[in-house]
Amino acid sequence: MNNSPAVQDFYPEDFSHCRGCGRLNPQGHQFKTRRDGDETVTHYTPAPHETAVPGFVYGGLIAALVDCHAMATASAAALEASGVEIGEAPSPRFVTASLKVDFMKPTPIGVVLEARGRVRERSDRKAIVEITVTVEGVVTARGEVVAVAMPATMIRA
Repeated sequence: MNNSPAVQDFYPEDFSHCRGCGRLNPQGHQFKTRRDGDETVTHYTPAPHETAVPGFVYGGLIAALVDCHAMATASAAALEASGVEIGEAPSPRFVTASLKVDFMKPTPIGVVLEARGRVRERSDRKAIVEITVTVEGVVTARGEVVAVAMPATMIRA
């Protein structure tokens, strides 16, 4: 397992309450995104209550995983573009402008999900991120997410 620093561990406190990835949300999923070569990776094992039908993961959880992993991937790319490693400065904050998830196969519950991300296109204001969710090497979902730098109106003083 990759133990390098996680993007979410360096989000400013006011941005650390997300249901999916907020380190300050004890009821949240606690998704952790790390660098893995040219990609990012998140591993997550769904709890038994995160079910759609017996034996399979609820699609909303998959969408949340794709969404949070994409925001963290955009953040990691912004850090990299400014010559900073994850953990050397606060992780830049991004919010979702567009989220598209294609469910390729039913995702089984009780096993590790792996989300991998890469930035397809990036500017100072936004990133287009591609995410693939796999279970034991089998693709169960793909996502394309537009991440935009968090507007000042959302930042709490």
